[in-house]
Amino acid sequence: MATVLATNKPLSASPLKLSAPLGAAMAFLGLDECLPLFHGSQGCTAFAMVMMVRHFREAIPLQTTAMNEIATILGGMDHVEQALLNIAERAKPKVIGLVSTALVDTRGEDMAGDLPRILERNRALDGVAVIPVSAPDFEGSLETGWSKAVTAMVAALAEKSDAEPLDCVTLLPGCHLTPGDVEHLKDVIEAFGLIALALPDLSGSLDGVVPGRYVPTTLGGLKLDEARAKLGRAKLTIAVGEHMRPAAEALAAKTGVPFVLLDRLTGLEAVDRLMVTLSTASGRPVPARLRRQRDQLVDAMLDGHFFFGGQDIAVAGEPDFLWSMGQLISEMGGHLAAAVSPIPAPFLADLTCDRVMIGDFEDLEDQMLEAGGVDLVIANANARQLCRRHSTALFRAGFPVFDRLGAAHQTSVGYRGTRDLIFQLGNMLMDHHS
Repeated sequence: MATVLATNKPLSASPLKLSAPLGAAMAFLGLDECLPLFHGSQGCTAFAMVMMVRHFREAIPLQTTAMNEIATILGGMDHVEQALLNIAERAKPKVIGLVSTALVDTRGEDMAGDLPRILERNRALDGVAVIPVSAPDFEGSLETGWSKAVTAMVAALAEKSDAEPLDCVTLLPGCHLTPGDVEHLKDVIEAFGLIALALPDLSGSLDGVVPGRYVPTTLGGLKLDEARAKLGRAKLTIAVGEHMRPAAEALAAKTGVPFVLLDRLTGLEAVDRLMVTLSTASGRPVPARLRRQRDQLVDAMLDGHFFFGGQDIAVAGEPDFLWSMGQLISEMGGHLAAAVSPIPAPFLADLTCDRVMIGDFEDLEDQMLEAGGVDLVIANANARQLCRRHSTALFRAGFPVFDRLGAAHQTSVGYRGTRDLIFQLGNMLMDHHS
């Protein structure tokens, strides 16, 4: 058991926390022909777009209501209405994700109340699914915004059905999973003869495919018609990560489809739970190729534990990311010497370490110094300066990773992904001691 401690600093010297609207916008990128719209200032939108472009190295569709000083004082619903009409006319999206920011939420605008009136008096918006999400920057972090956006998608798109259930499993991936992770999980689900329906599906929209023409909206992802037709007829919903619980519960309440929440899908025991879940849902045994991948993972754990055993490792990131990495380190015999999350989560107290700090990279550095140094840091690319100061190896993971190629395709889930992650971390630990 770990003691979870929050710092009471008046400022963040080296921020770890990320924007909740950014998380919401990222979730909307997993819907096909969608265009996220920030209701706020131009600076908020520019910041989020730059971060996603640098991480995914793709064109990111993102618009803004461009609130100015007058609109901030008098109200910005006129800006929302004009932005929706401009987007519908020029980009012709099927979905617009309307995300509020701290600017308008602090002012207290009633976006949920004003939006129906805007849609009612503008026939040009007929046929466009406008999904509102309140995700102010001052509440939560990246996982919070993602969770709120997916829950809003469920409320807007899921429909209860009395028709015969399909051989379909709905996957609700957390924001700590990469497009490569989602793609791999869909392959695993389909190996059991089931249809995989991911909400949102970044593996279809941010998978590195370059279109031969300009597309002003997302290209790929879960289609609107498919979501409406199949979400209510799935056999089962699998949610990955504790921050996906609200979306899973909302989907179950609206459609009656049962759900299973898996805290992580990295690690032998965690993936075994997934296999049992899918085998039960499909009525089929685990395919031979997946059983073989399990054998390979067991061998990788045997090979790797010599290099993890007794090593001091630090992890910083969103709660579910920290949980997944921290549990793997413990299972491999490593010592979680420093753990930092930007926001609190009750389950972090179950990590195998002395304490978990709710703070920033400065707090991570303080923990590393108290431990007398660590052998490896697992965090996003913003930890590179800290690691350079202490001559410590950095395994870049999470969001954002802007100084390496292939961050979106990195896979660390399932038997195969866990095996590859163990090899990558083990090799870095070997280098550190060579």
